[in-house]
Amino acid sequence: MLFSRLSRNLRSNFNSCRWFLSLREKNHRFLFSHNYHSPRNSIEQVMASSIFSKGLPTLHSSRYRIHHQSSFIVEDELDPFSLVADELSLIGNKLRAMVVAEVPKLASAAEYFFKMGVEGKRFRPTVLLLMSTALNLPIPNASPPIELDDTLATDLRSRQQSIAEITEMIHVASLLHDDVLDDADTRRGIGSLNVVMGNKLSVLAGDFLLSRACVALASLKNTEVVSLLSKVVEHLVTGETMQMTTTSDQRCSMEHYMKKTYYKTASLISNSCKAIAILAGQTAEVAMLSFEYGKNLGLAFQLIDDVLDFTGTSASLGKGSLSDIRHGIVTAPVLFAMEEFPQLRAIVDEGFENPKNIDLALEYLGKSKGIQRTRELAVKHANLAAAAIDSLPQNDDEDVKKSRRALIDLTHRVITRTK
Repeated sequence: MLFSRLSRNLRSNFNSCRWFLSLREKNHRFLFSHNYHSPRNSIEQVMASSIFSKGLPTLHSSRYRIHHQSSFIVEDELDPFSLVADELSLIGNKLRAMVVAEVPKLASAAEYFFKMGVEGKRFRPTVLLLMSTALNLPIPNASPPIELDDTLATDLRSRQQSIAEITEMIHVASLLHDDVLDDADTRRGIGSLNVVMGNKLSVLAGDFLLSRACVALASLKNTEVVSLLSKVVEHLVTGETMQMTTTSDQRCSMEHYMKKTYYKTASLISNSCKAIAILAGQTAEVAMLSFEYGKNLGLAFQLIDDVLDFTGTSASLGKGSLSDIRHGIVTAPVLFAMEEFPQLRAIVDEGFENPKNIDLALEYLGKSKGIQRTRELAVKHANLAAAAIDSLPQNDDEDVKKSRRALIDLTHRVITRTK
């Protein structure tokens, strides 16, 4: 039933839905230049390959329309982050309180990315808070279905906020560990913790955040949710290990890359979305739709991240551009370019310790459709995420409808972001 509904919604989307990107044509936000000079070097070629001569790329293709039915179209533009701004502020304060440690050095390290001004976009907590409202449905398996009273609703919301806090702590812990493994020097536009305080303290701070997340998780006293988010930590380790220990064939495999991407990026948000549904007492079908939204949003997010690693700047990204290829990490744009230019495989196999190999790879990437095809794949996953939201049980509550529309708007923001 779940997959037939998703399939039906996608068919409807591809055949008859309005353009998501044309939500308000008079406020069209995307202007791509058609008159750009011929690239003079390999990096410029890569930058230029993200701009297509027919205007917007696959975002305006009939094959890849963002799933957006008329029930979600309103006159005023919606800012998903503003809908939950007060709760995000509350969560930020709670996170700063949760990471206090007895040892001053550890406390400074643990709170490094939770301080005011460097908290990041709070993308994951925003998704989870919006999902909490989007699933504000009568409790199933009751005859008749019952509505939560104010006390129970407040308690549920508090528990769902805890999922957002736990998710953010796990996410930041993974960043601290990743920066050590990648020998990164910047994060969120400032010096990475491993550079500022050293690798050992950075690893310990990540471990400390995970321990605090575990304590908060245990306090929910829901074994299914505990199991879900514990699995996420296993996936993070598995994904990182997959990246570090790939064979030559695995390194050049799109299937291997997507599996690793799910483990490293999409597992956290997908399982956290599912946890929100479970805490709300929703059906297995609704929980799976929540999971599908998070999974596909996470995959789309990482695919665009891979594009931006080639087309963005260090200033806009808050970290070094070309960081993946400099660390020998092969991502979707290069994998797609390799399909067009098989000779690129030899360069990938040789590695990127030699800067000339990086230049050669960028040259092939600039001539290929690697950037374009990666964007197309991201849009495909964004469509699937939006379709999952549209497949949720109908609800006429204005707050529920607004939150669902905001979740769909986030799929649009993910694939059009520049940082």
